[in-house]
Amino acid sequence: MIYNVKNSIIDLKNLKVYYENKIPILNNINLSLPKGFLIGIIGPNGAGKSTLIKTIMGLSNNYIGDVKIFKKKIENVRNLVSYVPQKDSVDWDFPASVLDIVIMGRYSKLKLFEKHNSFDEAFAMNCLRKVGMEKYYNKQISELSEGQKQRLFIARSLAQESVLYFLDEPFSGIDISTEKEIINIFKLMSIEGKTVVIIHHNLHSVSSYFNWLLLLNVNVIGSGPTKNIFNYDLLQKTYLGKLNILNFKKNK
Repeated sequence: MIYNVKNSIIDLKNLKVYYENKIPILNNINLSLPKGFLIGIIGPNGAGKSTLIKTIMGLSNNYIGDVKIFKKKIENVRNLVSYVPQKDSVDWDFPASVLDIVIMGRYSKLKLFEKHNSFDEAFAMNCLRKVGMEKYYNKQISELSEGQKQRLFIARSLAQESVLYFLDEPFSGIDISTEKEIINIFKLMSIEGKTVVIIHHNLHSVSSYFNWLLLLNVNVIGSGPTKNIFNYDLLQKTYLGKLNILNFKKNK
């Protein structure tokens, strides 16, 4: 079940992504995602969720098909797109302060060889303030807790002043109170007209977090308003009938 989108920000046509041995990671993806929504992507391990985001971001060339953001190729709109990878992919021993990392988010706004200035520093501090990290601005990133690391990279994304945000499992390894604070930030961004796309794994919070949902397992199983897509039958199809959904009734 794939719902039509009138005001799309992402359009994928006949997208196929392969391993080197030609086995498909993603197969025959025809999909549009709407502007201004908080969008969740869920599916089992190996479903191609991270691969989908990386392909849209132009970080993978091993595909065929048409990928457009704002009706354009990623190369032409990269300054409008922000990507927060999984925390495990980041070198946390890199010698940099919290403020240094957030200021890096301003680099796309600077001209070639131009250095950041006091405005960029103030802007970065305001981004840290939004995620409750301003008092840690001078702390080394290696000293941060898991929740603080995630807030840091969200602040860096905010510093980019993007329109479209991709986050790969941003709630992994953090406590539930921090998770709820972060999702509230994303909800505010969505209200402001930003589009936030999140790979998520906790089914119990899907209904309260997202207003659009993409169910993925190599193929698109469903894409549309969460209230219409998040149901027993489509979830079982997504997880190949192997999912134990506690407290999830078939008629939900």
